[in-house]
Amino acid sequence: MSALVIILIILLGLFLLILEFFVFPGVTFAGIGGFIFTAGGIFLAYQGYGNTYGNIALVSTLFAGIIILVLSFRSKTWNRLMLHSQVDGKVETVGEDTIHAGDEGVTITRLNPIGKVMINGEVLEGRCPGHFIDENSPVTVKEVFKTYIIVKPKNT
Repeated sequence: MSALVIILIILLGLFLLILEFFVFPGVTFAGIGGFIFTAGGIFLAYQGYGNTYGNIALVSTLFAGIIILVLSFRSKTWNRLMLHSQVDGKVETVGEDTIHAGDEGVTITRLNPIGKVMINGEVLEGRCPGHFIDENSPVTVKEVFKTYIIVKPKNT
């Protein structure tokens, strides 16, 4: 087998390994194929040209792989592929001093069985187990928890 074909097989293997590191997360066909092509190219160098050229192929492949990884890290490739989002949400807590059992309010969204209710001017997450309540319906607070309230329809 010609040296050019062996070099191309090794380069294809390195390219697939780089794709595995930077594009496809986890162990995919690119990683497995990259390993097989790289190892196969080195094996063909040993088989076709002997130990001296096989050792040269092995060392140069390892050196080229390290150089490619270093250059990839320095070129901020990770930053271009990384998801840049922040979670700015916060958990709304129920004011224990403003909402009490027995308070009355109105639903803002349909409670199916969870939705939004307005009690004492505050918009909160309301839950109504066992019932579906349409929006703009009067409700009464049954229980108050730290992050939500249990309500029931006002007429029951």
